[in-house]
Amino acid sequence: MQGNFSYYNPTRLYFGDESLNFLKDELKGYGPVILLNYGSGSVKRNGIYDQVVAILREAGKTIVENPGVMTNPTLEKLNEGVKIARENKVDLILALGGGSVCDYSKAVAASVFYEGDYWTKFWLKQEQPDADQKLLPVACILTMAGTGSEMNAGTVITDAEHTLKMGHVFDSRLMPKFSILNPKFTMTVPENQMKAGIYDIMNHIMEQYFSDFDDNTSDYLAEGLMRSVITSSRIAVKNPQDYEARSNIMWTATWALNTLIGLGKQQDWMAGLDGSHDWSQRGCLDTCPTRLCVGFRFDGLLSSCHEKRSA
Repeated sequence: MQGNFSYYNPTRLYFGDESLNFLKDELKGYGPVILLNYGSGSVKRNGIYDQVVAILREAGKTIVENPGVMTNPTLEKLNEGVKIARENKVDLILALGGGSVCDYSKAVAASVFYEGDYWTKFWLKQEQPDADQKLLPVACILTMAGTGSEMNAGTVITDAEHTLKMGHVFDSRLMPKFSILNPKFTMTVPENQMKAGIYDIMNHIMEQYFSDFDDNTSDYLAEGLMRSVITSSRIAVKNPQDYEARSNIMWTATWALNTLIGLGKQQDWMAGLDGSHDWSQRGCLDTCPTRLCVGFRFDGLLSSCHEKRSA
């Protein structure tokens, strides 16, 4: 292992087909007003929304809804969410959806109590919130595996007017306080989105893996994760309802981008930053499929993996 580092991840995970049962106990630690962010409405059609709302009401919470969080959340939508949170004096942001909803919720949480131009400070200038700035807590209920946003502090926001898509990794204060991962919630995701999420996982791992040539324990962890994704994805493509395969994919997605396997590594993230963010912000494709296209650059590096292990 090269260099010096510290590792800290404050996110509590609840995993499994009964993991939603832990939501009520977690809610006891937060105030009465919950901002519920979700996407285009699939969580209503598959029944997950009703389950979550029932628990929130049973816990006596006031629910403020913010639907319509899109893939590649926009600055306009961020402004809308900040306005809603401020007007309703929200105590907790609950993201119900995939990576875009989780990313968006962290972006809102960072911006609500900042009195200046948060787009410029956090995304254009890539600055962190001041030490004394208040931040809203965020929690996630995941419905799609891929981004790892449920256990990291990353956000991606698009300024559609200027065709500018900006990612920003906040410090650990913006990591979700808790995340609920029920693999069954991912089984209603369309097949093309499931496949896109699988490649997103592989890309996250490989961007960290193919970065330098020292003998690094993080690499061995990454290799195990890649083996898991390859094995489980082959099963899931043939049978999307295979719980074991889908649960392995979901768990691997979390560990692929919660900063663990990047420790002691140099990283560039050029496939993501140069390719997928640029193409997806232009409306060509979502982030995951564009990473698939750009990711072919890794073909030339596969021999490096063998050489690295043989040296």
